[in-house]
Amino acid sequence: MQGWLEMTAADLGRGIAAGEIEPVALTRAYLDAIEGHALKDDIYARVTPERALAEAAAAGARAASGQRLSLLDGVPISWKDLFDTAGIPTEAGSKLLEGRVPVADARVLANATAAGLVCLGKTHMSELAFSGLGYNPNTGTPPCVNDPDAVPGGSSSGAAASVAFGLAAAGIGSDTGGSVRVPSVWNDLVGLKTTSGRLSLEGVVPLALKFDTVGPLCRSVEDAALLMAALEGRQPPDLTGATLQGRRFAVLKTVALDDLREDPMEAFQTALLKFTTAGASVEHIEVPEIQTAMEQASCLYTSEAYGLWRDVIEANPDAMFQEILDRFRLGKTYSGPDYVAAWAALDAARAAYDRATCAYDAVLLPTAAILPPKLARLNTDHDYYVRENLLTLRNTRIGNLMGLCALTLPTGVPSSGVMMMVPPNSEEALLRLGVAAETALA
Repeated sequence: MQGWLEMTAADLGRGIAAGEIEPVALTRAYLDAIEGHALKDDIYARVTPERALAEAAAAGARAASGQRLSLLDGVPISWKDLFDTAGIPTEAGSKLLEGRVPVADARVLANATAAGLVCLGKTHMSELAFSGLGYNPNTGTPPCVNDPDAVPGGSSSGAAASVAFGLAAAGIGSDTGGSVRVPSVWNDLVGLKTTSGRLSLEGVVPLALKFDTVGPLCRSVEDAALLMAALEGRQPPDLTGATLQGRRFAVLKTVALDDLREDPMEAFQTALLKFTTAGASVEHIEVPEIQTAMEQASCLYTSEAYGLWRDVIEANPDAMFQEILDRFRLGKTYSGPDYVAAWAALDAARAAYDRATCAYDAVLLPTAAILPPKLARLNTDHDYYVRENLLTLRNTRIGNLMGLCALTLPTGVPSSGVMMMVPPNSEEALLRLGVAAETALA
């Protein structure tokens, strides 16, 4: 059974289909692993054993009668604590929402349940999802699998930790500026940022609605494809026969390669070499308008976030982690005309980006410019916190600002990944590229 905790979600599903894995036994193995883990309370905000075992028993009955709902029917996964779960507190990592108990599941959770996935519980996260670091002194800071003294990445910090430490077969998170991809890269996982609007946000605690997206953190590209399909309520894409032969990739030089630390740079260069060895061509391009878009990010993100949360925050600001409170309050420094002008500039930058990249199969860049920062210094050095948080999210945010879908893959270098970005609503093509790239990187 110990081997089950290290398997991909897809392989667990195949084991259930073959009669080699029984869903209740599998779920109990995960629940026992959670209960026995020294840092379980730093990873899971709350575990839902009754729901999990009931869902597993139903999956077992379906498997026995040949009526499985999907390949992942009976596979246990975790959920970031901003997805509404009926009758279970959903607090988005904030004391502001303490005691908030929804009456219905989020749409994506309902879809996943309809595909037979088992809900293990809710994982810790950055407060209200507004940090890429994963540090949350108010409700819990999960560990990083590669460095016990460092943060795990956020804001889907517990989602990543639950998978990396063998406490879930996959985790579901959200990504507004990198919140699926950063914890994925720092914990050596695959992370998929879906296109804005593709997966339902109904029942998802918001941060910035024009940028919020839902996506999986998992052990393989196949898992990412299967989980996206479950969240969407569709059939998964066909990944068979995927190849890098003849593919054209662009490496984004503008912004994305600035100030890279040594390990992420070396990992990225090695990944490029493996892709070209597998038959892809790689060209370096500049898109100056990316810099313009990045200059609008503070206005766009903080205006939306503070606009949504202002009344709740100002009714009880002392309940918040000061760094997150300060970031939200930046939103009140911008005016309505500032926000409109920022969107106009972003729309122009998106059009320029599309023109510059339309001839390529994907744009490549390092997922994160840095390795996970040390928690102790983040806790004592405000300037360091702000600087590292912005640098952490810099590359991933490009995909959100440009309205793209993106996939991060582990490179074999701890906490250092390569990211592939493609046009919006091209997840199927991205996942085929991803599974081919995953093979080349292995």
